[in-house]
Amino acid sequence: MADLSFEEFGKVDIRVGTVVRAEPYPEARKPAIKLWLDFGPDIGEKKSSAQITAHYAPEALIGRQVLAVVNFPPRQIGRFMSEVLVLGLPDEHGDIVLIGPDADVPDGGRMH
Repeated sequence: MADLSFEEFGKVDIRVGTVVRAEPYPEARKPAIKLWLDFGPDIGEKKSSAQITAHYAPEALIGRQVLAVVNFPPRQIGRFMSEVLVLGLPDEHGDIVLIGPDADVPDGGRMH
C-alpha cells in the first residue's frame, strides 16, 4: 500500500448527503440502486449508482444520510451517469454496508 500525504488526502472532498430518491437499476451488470442525494445548497442534488442491494431496498433508503466523494469526475454506469461515489464497507460476505453519520447533520457537511 502506497503512503498518502495529508495534503493529498485533503484533496478528497467527502460530504454528507441525504437520499431523496432511490430506484432499482436492473440494467446494471451487477445488481445496483440508482440514488439521488441532496448535498445542500452549495453542491445541490447529485446522482450515484451503488451496488448495495444485499442490505438495502430503494424505498428504505429515502431520508438516509450517507457519505460520498463529491469531487471525482462523473462516471457512466450503463445508461446512468454517476456523479458522486457513495462510500461503504464490505461485510463478511463482501456485500456493501453504507457509511453515514449516527446523528443528523446538515447536508453538504465536509468530513474532517
